[in-house]
Amino acid sequence: MKRIGSSAFTNRPEGCLPSSTRSNGPRSPATSACSIRKSGRSREMLNNSFWPSLFAFCSVFFATLVLIEFGIYVAGRYRERFLEEAGTELDDVLIQMPAGRVLDISLGLATAGVIATAILLSTQVESFSWKWGALVAFGVGAVLFMVPRIILRYLKKRRLRKFNIQLEEALGIISSSLKAGFSINQALDEVAGQNIHPVSVEFRLLTQEIRLGVPLEQALENMNSRLGSDDFELVATAVLTARQTGGELTGTLERVAALIRERVKIANKVRALTAVGRLQAIIIAAMPFFLLYMMTRVSPELMGEFLHSFAGVMAVILVVILDLLGFLWIRKITTIEV
Repeated sequence: MKRIGSSAFTNRPEGCLPSSTRSNGPRSPATSACSIRKSGRSREMLNNSFWPSLFAFCSVFFATLVLIEFGIYVAGRYRERFLEEAGTELDDVLIQMPAGRVLDISLGLATAGVIATAILLSTQVESFSWKWGALVAFGVGAVLFMVPRIILRYLKKRRLRKFNIQLEEALGIISSSLKAGFSINQALDEVAGQNIHPVSVEFRLLTQEIRLGVPLEQALENMNSRLGSDDFELVATAVLTARQTGGELTGTLERVAALIRERVKIANKVRALTAVGRLQAIIIAAMPFFLLYMMTRVSPELMGEFLHSFAGVMAVILVVILDLLGFLWIRKITTIEV
C-alpha cells in the first residue's frame, strides 16, 4: 500500500479527509462538520455571485426597454413628419393618393432592395462576407426608401417648370379678355376653361376659391404659396398693385408676360450650357463604384483582403464621403438661379 503524504491534506480544513480515504461505514462527527463547512462556503460563494448577476441582468433589461421605447418614439415622430411632408408633396402635384401609401411603397422598395442585394451578393461574389453584405444591403435599402419622395419632388419640379412656360400664354388670354371688356374674375374663368395643363388646373382651383367667397387677394396668395413660383409671384403682385392703385391692368400683364418670356429663354439657355456639368457630376459620382465592382470581378482575392482589412474599410468610407461631397459641389456649381 502506498503511503499517503502530508501534501494530500494541505489546504484542507481540519478534520476533512479526501473521499478516497473515507470508509464506507457511518460518518464521523468530523466528516459531518467538514460537510457543513463546505456547504456553508458554497452558499456564501453563491450569495456573493447572485446579487451582482441579478443587478447586471436588471440593468441590461431596463436599458433595453428604454432603448426600445426611444426607438418607438423616434419612429413615430419620423412617421408623422414623413406623412405630413408626403401629403404636401402629393397635393402639390395633384395626385389623389393617401400619404400612408407612399410610406408603404417606400418600405416595400427598401425591403425588396435589401433581400435582392443580399441574394445577388451571396450568389455572384466569390469572397462574400456577411458583414460587408449586410452593410451594402442596408445601404441599398436606405437609398430605395427615399426613391418615392425623390420621384414626387421631381414631378413637382417638372410641373412647376411647365407651369412657368404656360404662364405666358395664360397672361395673354387674361389680357385679351380684359381688352374685350371682361372683368378680372371672368378673365380668370377663361384661363380655367382652357385645356392647358397644369396652368388651367391651378387657375380652376383659384376660381373655385373665389366662388366660395374667398377674396381675390387671399386666393392669389393661396395659389402663390401652393405653387412656390417666382413668376406667378410677379403676376400676383402686379394684379394686386393694379387693383389697389387703379392702374391699367392690361398693360401691366403684357409687360409681366414679356418679362417671364425673357426669363424662360435665359433659364433654358443656362440649362443647356450646364448640361455637360450635370452629366459630369453623375459620371464622376458613379466611377468609384464601377471601378470597385470591376476590381472585385478581376481580382477577387486581392479585393477580398483589401475589404477585410481595417485600412480598406476606412479607405472605402473616405471614398464614399468624398464622392458624395464632390457630387454635391458640382451640382451646386451647375445650379444657376435666373
